[in-house]
Amino acid sequence: MLELKDVTYSYQNKSEAILSKVNYRFEKGKFYSIIGQSGAGKSTLLSLLAGLDYPKKGQVLFNGENIKKKGSSYHRRHHVALVFQNYNLIDYLTPLENVRLVNKNADRKILSELGLDEKQFNRNVLQLSGGQRVAIARALVSEAPIILADEPTGNLDEETAKDIIAILKRMALDRQKCVIVVTHSKEVAQASDVVLELKKKQLIEKKK
Repeated sequence: MLELKDVTYSYQNKSEAILSKVNYRFEKGKFYSIIGQSGAGKSTLLSLLAGLDYPKKGQVLFNGENIKKKGSSYHRRHHVALVFQNYNLIDYLTPLENVRLVNKNADRKILSELGLDEKQFNRNVLQLSGGQRVAIARALVSEAPIILADEPTGNLDEETAKDIIAILKRMALDRQKCVIVVTHSKEVAQASDVVLELKKKQLIEKKK
């Protein structure tokens, strides 16, 4: 579904590459975790998969087609649901309104499943401490076949984190989505179908 083909990337004004000729094919129906030390390039890799940036060399392919062909905006609108570390919510809208921007028929139940109560559904998101939950809910209700998440359980309590891991697994299995999560969490890595480590500029599949 989503493929890295000889992907090389270096930051602006830096000659040394952070990713070098990376090749990997992600499949639908699987839950992937990407681990690695801070600064290894995990979030950069996620940005390339999302079309937020392009490789210096190589290609990112969706169903065999370079995402550059139809453009990054098209790729994000039709193929990818994103969960950012800074949430990227519309701050003057409520949690429910934020979720329904992505899918106007989204069930309120998704917010309950992620730990918000009914009173919070229609509050301004700036009045909530549950911004991360709303960002995750928004990705889960999307029709996009790929979910990309950067540390989705990072600031959550243990119970909610477990619930989110279970939901992500279910989305991959039941709805045949390709779920790719950058994480430092051992629990997320253990729950995923495939663990990938970004190390020495390469993406390496680890045995579980």
